[in-house]
Amino acid sequence: MDQFTINLLFVGASFALYIGIAIWARAGSTSEFYAAGRGVHPVTNGMATAADWMSAASFISMAGLIAFTGYDNSTYLMGWTGGYVLLALLLAPYLRKFGKYTVSEFIGDRFYSPTARIVAVICLIVASTTYVIGQMTGVGVAFGRFLEVDNTTGLLIGACVVFAYAVFGGMKGVTYTQVAQYVVLITAYTIPAVFISLQLTGNPIPGLGLFGTDVASGEPLLAKLDQVVTELGFASYTAHHGDTFNMVLFTLSLMIGTAGLPHVIMRFFTVPKVSDARWSAGWALVFIALLYITAPAVGAMARLNITDMMWPNGTDGDAVSVEMIENDARYDWMETWQKTGLLGWEDKNGDGKIQYYNDKSETMQAKAAEKGWEGNELTNFNRDILVLANPEIANLPGWVIGLVAAGGLAAALSTAAGLLLAISSAVSHDLIKGAINPGISEKKELLSARIAMAVAIGVATYLGLNPPGFAAQTVALAFGLAAASIFPALMMGIFSTRINNTGAVSGMLAGLVVTLVYIFLHKGWFFIPDTNSFTDADPLLGTIKSTSFGAVGALVNFVVAYVVSGMTKETPQEIKDLVESVRVPRGASAAQAH
Repeated sequence: MDQFTINLLFVGASFALYIGIAIWARAGSTSEFYAAGRGVHPVTNGMATAADWMSAASFISMAGLIAFTGYDNSTYLMGWTGGYVLLALLLAPYLRKFGKYTVSEFIGDRFYSPTARIVAVICLIVASTTYVIGQMTGVGVAFGRFLEVDNTTGLLIGACVVFAYAVFGGMKGVTYTQVAQYVVLITAYTIPAVFISLQLTGNPIPGLGLFGTDVASGEPLLAKLDQVVTELGFASYTAHHGDTFNMVLFTLSLMIGTAGLPHVIMRFFTVPKVSDARWSAGWALVFIALLYITAPAVGAMARLNITDMMWPNGTDGDAVSVEMIENDARYDWMETWQKTGLLGWEDKNGDGKIQYYNDKSETMQAKAAEKGWEGNELTNFNRDILVLANPEIANLPGWVIGLVAAGGLAAALSTAAGLLLAISSAVSHDLIKGAINPGISEKKELLSARIAMAVAIGVATYLGLNPPGFAAQTVALAFGLAAASIFPALMMGIFSTRINNTGAVSGMLAGLVVTLVYIFLHKGWFFIPDTNSFTDADPLLGTIKSTSFGAVGALVNFVVAYVVSGMTKETPQEIKDLVESVRVPRGASAAQAH
């Protein structure tokens, strides 16, 4: 059986499972569409939250970014896991006790203002739309490879699948679909990692193998990797090369952005009790850790495998020949991925070999001049393909490759569905019912939610065709927007009675606008290519990159909110009492009725 057929079997079986669950758990009311009827068990919710969270950025892109950068990109791991600690301790139980459906609804009621609710909707849509661009990018990469079509066609096919099960299932259908997707994605991620760890180190646990010994050379794996990449002119894998201040800001942006992401927070509205919300966050961390502990090993081992394949005779010997790439079965993955447009090579000097090295390194430039090389000939290696190509690079069995195909698609689709649900809930429940037509019937509200989700899928698909970066980088921008706009409003809404409606609205707008402008200045206005004035290599403010600015935007939000609140009317007493009732753990056995 050929690999394409194996891929179709694995992907087709997983899709049949997801759509079958969505039909079985089809939402029949707004309560089921928005909050799954508030009847999800904490362990189930933790698993669904983990799938919702471990998106294309985590499954497909994160290990690739770590592989090609090393230690500096460990910030993704620190920021994303740290955010769940904040969420469990500071937000989830209090928001569940408040007893509403959406983040925007909480902000509107807490700050006693329809304007605050609408501004929260705007912040939510901007952050979620940016986030879903990254997911659709991952969907395109995965479908493109495993259906052997170009990236654009893969993205369009993926959008149709998301539409099929997210629009009809709502939160109820998405919850149980995500449980199945978690099982698929964690199995697909760990099995290849175990195989590769055994191949390279003899240790079946990838996290331990990372710090073990390379079987071929007898050297510590990380020491061997450092040696190989530095010999090719790249930076040392285990050393810190970036700016520490920017690294701290980036980690902080990811942490507070995680705690402010609407599609994650919505999951904690689905459990029966307040205590279940905290337990859900704890279980989610456990399920997420299974992948995050493995990711650094996947990145390091893949980088070593790729380098060994490009230099089969060692870095002092000859590079891989074009003839070997075309005729050796071990290199079939290169020709397969070349079809997607995400991998490319060119024999620039016509010597029949493909030299892979850092042609920007002065040392390698001198060596290249001596040997007659004319630049790095591995001209394109999109970081987003690394995890999906990893089993092929390691020459693992076909069924493992098919499993990874299903896992990559599960990761991208699960988060895309959660984000689209957050967007549709904001539009139908908070904008249409909350502000435009409060008397709308439940049936029409449900219809408007599904229409809003369909429109959101269309917009995300269009933007996903020209993303502002790799999947994980695009997602990092969304975290910055959530950190600057939503997280401060939630924190002040729960823990400060001084912040009034005017202060909250002013803070959210200030944080959102300043962060959005900073991102557009570096990534292009509305992410249109070539409209940027700066780059992350040469940022506007010192060393602060666009992906790190969310922490600064959050500070702006807090300062503006407190200053404006101090200059305007004090919060009404009934709102202060409401805040106290939410914050103090009295009556915590059940949430307030909606």
